[in-house]
Amino acid sequence: MIRCPVCHHEEYDGALYCSECGAPLFGTQGTTQNLTVEGEMWLPGEELTHADQREGQARVVLYLVESGQRIFLDEGTEWTLGRLAAGQAVVPDVDLTPYHAYEQGVSRLHATLRLDERGRLLLTDMGSSNGTRVNGIKLLPNTPHPLQHGDMVALGKLVFQVLIQNP
Repeated sequence: MIRCPVCHHEEYDGALYCSECGAPLFGTQGTTQNLTVEGEMWLPGEELTHADQREGQARVVLYLVESGQRIFLDEGTEWTLGRLAAGQAVVPDVDLTPYHAYEQGVSRLHATLRLDERGRLLLTDMGSSNGTRVNGIKLLPNTPHPLQHGDMVALGKLVFQVLIQNP
């Protein structure tokens, strides 16, 4: 069994994230786990490269840990993250419904990502029901939190790694 370093919940050997708080468990047994994206290894601090990099603006990619899929945030500098529900008047910019968002505890309008004028990526929980965590630490609602390349984000129990390429 692996004990979560944040909430001390016990998980089975081989688990990557705590099912209670979303904290990363890799590295707790003296080893580190690296994520593979389309055959390339991504480590915090490495450059993210992509052929159609946007001129002069940071590129943001959300790497969904469970499915291994990537979501490229190409248009704009601010995105709402959430899921769709019947009769919902305001919809998120990034719809996480296809990634089992409802079952994972993602709110309809869960969080926002925003590139500020200095090129920093900020994450803000929008008062979600199940909270937002960065590297296992729960964010306060409506308070912007700066993200770094390689940070692990949990919206409820939906976990993704933030990949940032600065120009």
